Amino acid sequence: MDKEQIELRMKLKNAQINNALGFFILFFGVIVSIAMVYSDTTVRRLTALTAGLTLLVIGGGMMLFARKIIKKAQSQIK
Repeated sequence: MDKEQIELRMKLKNAQINNALGFFILFFGVIVSIAMVYSDTTVRRLTALTAGLTLLVIGGGMMLFARKIIKKAQSQIK
């Protein structure tokens, strides 16, 4: 294996880790957003909604970016 292949495999491994982490954050954002329904005041609902949507955006962005890198790295490795 040459240095370029090793770097590609490292990028692939990091992207797979980021994909899993992004999924976890996305899933946690869904839970926080659903928990918003059970809040008793408007301020708590808005806070939960803001936190949930922020987690959804961060997790979704991590997953999309990681999947883009995974596809690119897999096509270059083969």
